Amino acid sequence: MRWLVGWSSATASPVPGAGTRTLLPVGAQLLWDGPDPLWAVGDWRPDEIRVVHADAAGAGARYGNGAAYGAGSYGGTSYGESSYGESSYANGSSGGVSYGGTSYGEGSYVNGGAYGGTYGSGPRVNGRGGPGGGAQGIARLAVFGRCAASDSELRLGLVAARGGALRHVTAWPGSYTAVLQLGRRVTVLGDLAGARPVFHTRFSLGTAYATAALPLADLVEAGLDVTHLAAMLACPDAPEALGDGTPYLGVRRVPPGHALTLREGGTEITGYEPTASLAVGHQPATAADADAAVAAIRDALVESVRARLAQPRFVPDGAGFDGTLADGPAPGIGADLSGGCASGTLALLAAGLPGMPGMLPGAPGTAAGERLLAVTFNDLTAGGLPLREGELTRAGELAADPRLRHVVVAGGEEALPYADLTGGAPIPLTDEPGPSLVVAERHRRRLAAGGADHLIGLGARQVLDAHPARLADLLMDRRRRHLVRPVAALTRAGGSAAGGPAVLVPLTVPITVYRAARRLARTPYQQGVEDAAARLLSYASGGAVERPADGPLTASLAAMAWVRPGPAARWLTGEALAEVSVRLQDAARRPWPVERPGERRAHAVLARHAADFRVLEQAAAVPSQRLHAPYLDNAVVRAARALPGALRVRPGARAEILGDVLGSAGVRSLPAGWGAASHSTASAAAASRVGLRAALDPLVELFEAPLLADAGLVDARVIRKALHAAATTPAPLEGLADLVAVELWLRRLLARRGSCWTGPDSPERRAVASGVQRLSL
Repeated sequence: MRWLVGWSSATASPVPGAGTRTLLPVGAQLLWDGPDPLWAVGDWRPDEIRVVHADAAGAGARYGNGAAYGAGSYGGTSYGESSYGESSYANGSSGGVSYGGTSYGEGSYVNGGAYGGTYGSGPRVNGRGGPGGGAQGIARLAVFGRCAASDSELRLGLVAARGGALRHVTAWPGSYTAVLQLGRRVTVLGDLAGARPVFHTRFSLGTAYATAALPLADLVEAGLDVTHLAAMLACPDAPEALGDGTPYLGVRRVPPGHALTLREGGTEITGYEPTASLAVGHQPATAADADAAVAAIRDALVESVRARLAQPRFVPDGAGFDGTLADGPAPGIGADLSGGCASGTLALLAAGLPGMPGMLPGAPGTAAGERLLAVTFNDLTAGGLPLREGELTRAGELAADPRLRHVVVAGGEEALPYADLTGGAPIPLTDEPGPSLVVAERHRRRLAAGGADHLIGLGARQVLDAHPARLADLLMDRRRRHLVRPVAALTRAGGSAAGGPAVLVPLTVPITVYRAARRLARTPYQQGVEDAAARLLSYASGGAVERPADGPLTASLAAMAWVRPGPAARWLTGEALAEVSVRLQDAARRPWPVERPGERRAHAVLARHAADFRVLEQAAAVPSQRLHAPYLDNAVVRAARALPGALRVRPGARAEILGDVLGSAGVRSLPAGWGAASHSTASAAAASRVGLRAALDPLVELFEAPLLADAGLVDARVIRKALHAAATTPAPLEGLADLVAVELWLRRLLARRGSCWTGPDSPERRAVASGVQRLSL
């Protein structure tokens, strides 16, 4: 795991007794010091951290393309084995290393130079401070992650940001976090999707910030926010319920698309994307607008993939070119190839774009012209699904490209969801809980066969497709005729889900879809949120709970709301539902957003999936591997948001756009069925049921005395009964994975040892040291 951490102090000189002089993050590299220091923690590669200065003198002190990051690290120690909470010191060990190599706190710290040793201790050079801690002349920009900008472009962005153009710093291809320091003012910019979040908390008369929440929770010894966990389960994609909170009390999240600005300990959160008032209205989009939006997406996606190809090739420790790399990723770049259009586009782009090939020269197959390692996962336990067989066939046809080296990873019962959750290797501690925890082993087996830098198609659907609530946006623009195609597609999908194409769909279905969209378009935001709060209160008082959607039609109808309860809400206690209802009622009294219902719901769903990708990245971590999701890059998300609504809601729009992207790269021949309906939903549901049946006994034992029950969120007896029903009958599965994931995360959090911080004069700081506190109204 990798994260950055720093803080903004209220004073330019240390406060006596504050303890910040000797407090250090475990296994960290100090990037700059002074009253507003910044550290990089974890297994960062040398080219993943770059610092540029506005002045010529400071420009010499940069990382990445200059002096290699880590050359002056604590004791020369590698950070590939660092993780949250369990640290090992120079002369002994106080914790083990989890599978995946990096979880929070299990790191190394060997005789590093302390922050207190340089804080205000005398003159500094190269823009790093001055006598008395003077920092007014500092102007520097640090970029963490994969950024395609050159040093000169970074310096130009720094100059633009000095004039207030923060958005310019977020426009480069790649996925990265930027930290800008201008004198005593520090600005931290996350991304638009939420895959690279920023957190902050009050600390020692100032504010600390980081790209992970748990280190900040350790820093302030935060308790567990049980109400936030209830909101995550009851309304997982509703910002009205989640707010800016985290599972840790006092640790706040910066919303996607916003920047955190700190000056002398004070904080300000501002959006860096332009917003338009609803009173102005949306101008009708022309064909030229649609063509320009598609061209922008094409250029952004190509540049995002090119940014990964342009990076130095990484060779994992112990890797060779004999083709026997069963325990780790292969050198170079790999990509998923599931047979869908999202992963297929990335694989073909990475294999066909000019420039450096994905595979290292001399690797197996490079003599035959192969440029990229493509990985397909074949689930042997869920065979017989026609859509799945079609995707595997398309993956084989795409892999016939001579530039691809195709590897098929067969997954049996050992790769099912819920496999080895309690008996196998412990799941690495993630920053926050997420549904990906129950399928981490499934993904880890696929990713272990990939490249050291691996491209995945996650996020394409949320970025390019239209959320069902977008139909209400079209009605608000008085463009009813554009509803014909999506409504017809939903009608056909409803018939297929009911029993195949031969099933007759009632003529009332299109009318039902239209009425749902019109109802949402006419519902004010405040009323929509209050309706959701009233629904949760109805659940809490024993009212009828809506069954999870059993097809695309019913799922789309349920999604046409400002706020909707999640599937796990029906398993929560009345106290938990009532507490979340209070949050929604409070949100309804706040100023209304300027977004339309479709835009707001689409942004919220994207943020939820980006957060789950972050959980997947940490839980399924393979040592020395980086996961890349180009569809979540700022440039791609920003270009996709410019798509006209009429084009976005058109059935098959995503496949057409990605086909155009490939055409611009010279790929004209695509397999039959390109862009057909994905098997992922049906296959995932089938695999989840099989996995739940196989792991029923361990799961029931997990909920014999669950921490969720101690927190007052669930009734253990009810959950055990639901698990038995889902394993033995066709009872709905939705929501159970969320409960299992949160329970596993709580147990891993309370079982951790050590802390993310250390210091000779500071006691051990650890989050949730008092355990789980019961929810109180």
